[in-house]
Amino acid sequence: MARGLLYALAGAAIGAVAARTAYTAFTRLAPRAEEKEPGRWTRTNHRGEPITLLEGPAFVAGSGAAAALAPGLPPRVRLAALLAGVGSGALGAYDDLYGTTKSKGFKGHLTALGRGEVTSGAVKILGIGATGLGAAALVSRGPVDTLVNGAAIAGTANLANLFDLRPGRAIKVGLLTGGPLLAASLFRDAPLTAALTAVPLGAAAALLPDDLGERAMLGDAGANALGALLGLAAVTKLGRRGRFVLLGTVAALTAASEKVSFTKVIAGNPVLNRLDMLGRRPVDTA
Repeated sequence: MARGLLYALAGAAIGAVAARTAYTAFTRLAPRAEEKEPGRWTRTNHRGEPITLLEGPAFVAGSGAAAALAPGLPPRVRLAALLAGVGSGALGAYDDLYGTTKSKGFKGHLTALGRGEVTSGAVKILGIGATGLGAAALVSRGPVDTLVNGAAIAGTANLANLFDLRPGRAIKVGLLTGGPLLAASLFRDAPLTAALTAVPLGAAAALLPDDLGERAMLGDAGANALGALLGLAAVTKLGRRGRFVLLGTVAALTAASEKVSFTKVIAGNPVLNRLDMLGRRPVDTA
């Protein structure tokens, strides 16, 4: 347990410092970039206020640095973390910059693809599927495990992005799901999973104040990377039955999101709503 705790603390610390450093650097350079391409990294939030998307690239940079430098990760696992996190983050950034709202969700993008229209969302879905399989191949035994683990990694990457609709929500979901995984890894002396889990949690926690303060948002880049890294950590810890349960849960929630608004469900549940509003600005009822 002591070794796992050491690895986890190191991974979280490197991720946090690297993410904050990257965010500071990116936001300082942003005014120059905006002069050339106004609004490239700016979006309008749910209040109608401008907000920067640079939190996402900062998370990808921070978690990527931690995956590369954190102790306790064998080379294949380290490469899997970089492929899952940086790969899904880069594809998410592509969708952030070039995506449109014409097609939404899996169904919308795949329907468009069936008509011969290649949307940025379809590129992201297929690309994250490929990076998920690539990462899974580095940590799995046999083709069945690779397919299950790859689908779980890609699915968690997409699912995390579905929660990035209100300040801090995606990070809170990441912390609430990753925290028990980290605790279980420490308790059961699984230092590799502890290190893998701590990497994205540290980077996400360091960026949470700006997310809650509505100064920045993860966007597809950050949310996809956060979900992919937590999915990778989960498949290294869970047995085959647990991984099938994980994949089924992710698939069910993703399918539900096509019909049900997570925001409305959360707002309608007192406990979930309180967690969702924790640390946020009050809702404007005017």
